[in-house]
Amino acid sequence: MFISNAYAQAAGASGAGSTLGQFLPLILMFILLYFLMIRPQMKKAKEQRAMIEALAKGDEVITVGGILGKITQVDEAYINVEVAKANGQAIEMTLQKGAVQTVLPKGTLKQASK
Repeated sequence: MFISNAYAQAAGASGAGSTLGQFLPLILMFILLYFLMIRPQMKKAKEQRAMIEALAKGDEVITVGGILGKITQVDEAYINVEVAKANGQAIEMTLQKGAVQTVLPKGTLKQASK
């Protein structure tokens, strides 16, 4: 009375075509995810690695912490950055190369200190 009848599905109704149809939206979503999220992140990481490898003495940089400075020495994994001058002496910080966020155009520090 309250329960409806359940009928079995015919054996030939499910085939390979319907299985592909079920997975097609999932495959399309993965492809879309790759092109909208994964690929741009990989490209940005590659550009960041190239920028870090190209660091040289005299480059003006901004660190991840927002510190502006001029590179005075470059080692394999570390850099020395001059951040200020006090009493005629340069104040330097030793940072990991990965702490560099951006390389600035030459002369930016002079404009920023005004």
